[in-house]
Amino acid sequence: MNPLSVVVRTVCDLFAWFMIVFGVNVLLHGYVTPGGGFQGGAIIATFTAFLLVAYGGKRVAARVNNKLFDLFEEIGLIVFFILAFLGFPITFFFNFMARPLAESASGILPGVGTVALMSAAVGLEVTGALSLIILTMHKGIRMFKVEPLEQETGHER
Repeated sequence: MNPLSVVVRTVCDLFAWFMIVFGVNVLLHGYVTPGGGFQGGAIIATFTAFLLVAYGGKRVAARVNNKLFDLFEEIGLIVFFILAFLGFPITFFFNFMARPLAESASGILPGVGTVALMSAAVGLEVTGALSLIILTMHKGIRMFKVEPLEQETGHER
């Protein structure tokens, strides 16, 4: 895939970062508004697809390290499972950091406890996993480029 025009690359440079900011916003506020870790992670991962379309596969593949996305995925999964097991003495996935409503109403942060942290962990994992899927699919498209069939002359189907 070749890079697109200067206009498309300029728009990518200007607006791609807004996708990341919007994805982080959806990810961090997902426990009180529609959205959450998966949706925010998917929005952030579209940044990878946006770069592939605007700059072409060769340039992105040369600059992007798959190990970074692999690290995102691993850290997100490990943090999620650690938070799930920390509540284990009572029950698995127990929201052990939640505060009573009376305490949270007077404080700055609501008493959501581990819900926001787990949402962030899921977002990190989904960002890494979907970015790896996008990059792997792009490599597969390049490897198995199919040539169009030649038209046979004199025969109609």
